[in-house]
Amino acid sequence: MTVTEFRTKLVDLTESLTRLASRLTADKDEAKDLVQETFYKSLKHCDKYVDEANFKAWTSTIMKNTFINNYRKNILQAIYRDQNKELLFYNRTNHTGYDNPDSAYSVLEITQHIEQLRDKFRIPFEMHLNGYKYTEIADELAINIGTVKSRIFMARRQLKEKLFS
Repeated sequence: MTVTEFRTKLVDLTESLTRLASRLTADKDEAKDLVQETFYKSLKHCDKYVDEANFKAWTSTIMKNTFINNYRKNILQAIYRDQNKELLFYNRTNHTGYDNPDSAYSVLEITQHIEQLRDKFRIPFEMHLNGYKYTEIADELAINIGTVKSRIFMARRQLKEKLFS
């Protein structure tokens, strides 16, 4: 499919995507923003679209995932209202907890538990903690990306068992 055909198909879905965005957000302005972000992501990743795939389903999935990611991001940002005359909103800064001796001890404890993991779980997990992406870890360790995800999951589960037992 050419880029022109792709764009034409995308524009043809505007009404359908707007209805879906309205159902997801229940707000007209947020729905417009969601449609616009979906268009942007669709055009940005048009090379990943497979011609045999259902185009409407593909773009709808992009929209749903974008909505979910935005929702999670908004939930995680702890916003509170300042009780002054202007009622301004501020983002609360997350406290690192390093000035608290109990927190520093728990960081050391967690680090010790991470070091006790078997190498096949510890190495991908530490790389992930250091900011490596799954694909980078897979390339570095010469293993499949699914194996990387599995090992990181298993490392998390083992740490959870050790820390909360």
